Amino acid sequence: MTLRSERARNRNTFGRYMIGASALALAAVPTAAFAQDDAPGNVDGEENVIVVSGIRASLQAAADIKRDAQGVVDAISAEDIGKFPDTNLAESLQRITGVSIDRSSGEGSTVTVRGFGPEFNLVLLNGRQMPASNLGSGTEPPNTRSFDFANLAAEGVAGVEVYKSGRASLPTGGIGSVINIKTPRPLDKPGLSGSLAAKAVKDHSFEGTDITPEISGIVSQTFADDTIGILVSGSYQRRKASLAQFNAGWREGYVGNENNWGSLPVDENDWRGNYDRTENRPGETDIYQVTQNAGYDFTEIDRERFNGQAVLQVRPMDSLTATVDYTFSQNTVDARTNSIGVWFNHDQTSSSWTDGPVAGPNFYSEAFGPGKDLAITGAVAANRNINKSLGGNLEWEGPGSFRLTLDGHHSTATSKPTSPYGSNIAVGSAIFGVQNQTVDFTTDMPVISVDMYPGSELTAANIRPAGNAFRNAYMRDRINELALRGGFDFDASFIESLDFGATYTDNKVRSAYGFIQNDTWGGTLSAADTPDDIYTPVDLPDDLAGMDGADSPDIIPVYFQVDTDRLIQLLDQQIGICANTGGEDGTCLASYTIDRRIREKTFAPFIQSLHSFDLLADEAHLRLGLRYEKTKINSSALVPTPVSTAWVGANEITINYAPGQSQFTTLKGDYDNWLPAIDFDMSPVEDVKLRASYSHTITRPNYSQLQGGLTLASPVRPGGGSTASAGNPGLLPYKSKNIDVSAEWYYGPASYMSVGYFRKKVSNFPVTGVTEGPLFALTDPSAGLGGDLIEEAQAALPAGSTFDEQLDWVAANYPEVIDPVTGGILGQASDPTINFRLSQPFNGDRTATIDGWEFAIQHNFWDTGFGAILNYTIVNSDTFYDNTQRYTATQFAITGVSDSANAVLFYDKGPLQARVAYNWREGFLSGFGSDPYYVESYGQWDASASYEFMEGLTAFVEGINITNADRRGHMRADQAVFFAAPGYARYAAGVRLNF
Repeated sequence: MTLRSERARNRNTFGRYMIGASALALAAVPTAAFAQDDAPGNVDGEENVIVVSGIRASLQAAADIKRDAQGVVDAISAEDIGKFPDTNLAESLQRITGVSIDRSSGEGSTVTVRGFGPEFNLVLLNGRQMPASNLGSGTEPPNTRSFDFANLAAEGVAGVEVYKSGRASLPTGGIGSVINIKTPRPLDKPGLSGSLAAKAVKDHSFEGTDITPEISGIVSQTFADDTIGILVSGSYQRRKASLAQFNAGWREGYVGNENNWGSLPVDENDWRGNYDRTENRPGETDIYQVTQNAGYDFTEIDRERFNGQAVLQVRPMDSLTATVDYTFSQNTVDARTNSIGVWFNHDQTSSSWTDGPVAGPNFYSEAFGPGKDLAITGAVAANRNINKSLGGNLEWEGPGSFRLTLDGHHSTATSKPTSPYGSNIAVGSAIFGVQNQTVDFTTDMPVISVDMYPGSELTAANIRPAGNAFRNAYMRDRINELALRGGFDFDASFIESLDFGATYTDNKVRSAYGFIQNDTWGGTLSAADTPDDIYTPVDLPDDLAGMDGADSPDIIPVYFQVDTDRLIQLLDQQIGICANTGGEDGTCLASYTIDRRIREKTFAPFIQSLHSFDLLADEAHLRLGLRYEKTKINSSALVPTPVSTAWVGANEITINYAPGQSQFTTLKGDYDNWLPAIDFDMSPVEDVKLRASYSHTITRPNYSQLQGGLTLASPVRPGGGSTASAGNPGLLPYKSKNIDVSAEWYYGPASYMSVGYFRKKVSNFPVTGVTEGPLFALTDPSAGLGGDLIEEAQAALPAGSTFDEQLDWVAANYPEVIDPVTGGILGQASDPTINFRLSQPFNGDRTATIDGWEFAIQHNFWDTGFGAILNYTIVNSDTFYDNTQRYTATQFAITGVSDSANAVLFYDKGPLQARVAYNWREGFLSGFGSDPYYVESYGQWDASASYEFMEGLTAFVEGINITNADRRGHMRADQAVFFAAPGYARYAAGVRLNF
């Protein structure tokens, strides 16, 4: 089984089309170049100069940056102040060759460059390293180093530079790239200038959401003969959207000859008695996965974003410029999800399978006696990201071509909940009466169907509250940084400049997490005691419309919108779900049981020289650079003390912690690196540039790998599979040795073509070491006394009794073994200990090589106003995940490796501008643990147009994902789908006033 699914291989025809289209464009170039050389305005004389604006001006500025740079640099420039090409920075960056993005809630969020994901790309703001924080899924402690571009509006951005080759003068941390976001400076554009814009945004998602506003403005003014400048910018954006998605959880891969709980029966003598209900059972050596749960999620999103920046510049003399700037962003997202789904017990199952060696399910079904639940969940993730940066910069042009810059900043990124219940909550309910449940995986949108026992129909009157979880997460990243940089410019024929400097960076990170979980999955209040109007039925197929399978007559017909806040209040009043559970002040806001604090201090001096000399058609350039970095790490972690276990569900054992007995432990680490960087470029003929670069770059491990505490996964599963994890502050960073070579031909204004080859050999990959054994003397009640008591209860109760009924019987007859907090059966000292698989990272001897090719054409078609951009990136890795091997085999693969392409057709002439863009990314391995996760190939069409009615006044329209492209991901087998989501378009219209 290869990485690409059959779906991805079919979609890869776009790559072959792109190569063919590029060849056609190459054939057309000489004629186009000749025509442009004869175009008006290419002669001396001020009266004949043509001022280029709009899209072509932006492309020309980006091409100039690429052409004049030493090393491999791509850029995007604003067409005018306050007018960036896209409304989202990530969605702009995806147009750059070799850059692809990940989306969150339908918007661009993080970037992947040349196959290296968000953690491998460092983001700077005006050359300064920016902190990053994000709460992620909310189900585990946050640990990201990835900058989320959704926090930053595009209106206040002047340009973005993507450095793909290493440079000694740049901060380290980006093996994939270093991305520098540039904001406007008032003294760069003397006088009064600015922009005001207003737009209305409409998401065409399943709820038919409201039209929401976006307002932005930027004003720049200089005074005192342009020696003092002030710039102020701000934006407000409100977006309402709704997303629908199929999700499934999968058990770890089985080999065909296994016969245990969760696996398929191997013969007719199987204890479950359902061997004859398995069609085309996987062979003895085939590997397959069985779904554990499946459901449909319907999420309503309300996102509100504020951005602002203020800049003061003073130039008291031509040689001295002082700048003070403050940047603020706040992104608040309230996501409310209503879910309906099924869980499997893997007993009386029926299934059908594709052929091996990696078998996938056609369908998976299970029959039950009375009492099986259909899960109905209301969830809320309400969180806020706040970024602040205060910086100062002093530039001095001294005598004798001496330059000196002092730059410092204090920046913070904070993520925290806005809900009184925490960052991510899920309140479960259920209808207890599933007779049979089936998931059909043969359609793009897998189809879940259920048959209910009489009296358990899908109505609000039959719903009972069940278990719930309240998760509380927090992350704050603070960076204090001071940089001193200087240089000399020389008149000598060989050495052009010498630059040097040093940076001190103090990075302080806190990541905290806690949760309250009530494992009452068998139900709490009766349906009669639960008001029906808490649950509002909604037509499910209508809200999934757009994907194959959503219109199946067998699909669950309804889901329920849950009034989650009201349900929490009801449950707290009636049964005290927030009382005596570790919450702060008796509420459902969980105290932090995990609290990790990491501090990295880095001192980094550098020196680099630039040499120029005549060679063939033009000057050649050679830049030699060396950077040294010394980093020290202190990692502290609050370690909670586990004291007992309780068997609370048929498949769940919870871990109990001793309140007030946590303590901080501290570990230390340090490392240093010498990082050389060499760039060479030359022009063998006019307008052609050849480049070669060699560099060393690093990316630091993520914060979870550096944390100093031990975390137990909860709940524990009866029968094994329990896991734990610990960090290692002594980890070395990833280190990459990079080679870049490229050729570029600039054959006309804003027109060029390029081809480049890159190779990155990466070492110091963290390898997860696994040890097995007991931890904290925790025991498994299901394998000891608790298991015996449940068997006794089964014998005493009528056939088909549920686990919760059995637990009630044990509580009535053996109250001394019941945990007073969870209501489960307590683990006893005489029970067998739980065998945990403890994972801990360390630097292994593995290396990986990523290489590939980048092809790009940017072409203006004479003076017609039409132009096109085509680029295609091929990325290869010498590592891959072998789907035919179980987790017991050593697996190592680079995630995110995939080809990508862009095709843009634009028109820019007179008052009219228009653009149609297609962005495509091949399927890729997105992650792996015991099993792999693949995201399938995805392509999206976007369009925009604007018309300038009078000078400075423009109306515009925009469309994102205008063809409603869908997204999907699978596990080992193509049909082992773990998510499938119909796509929705987003449209905007507005006006902009530039002055």
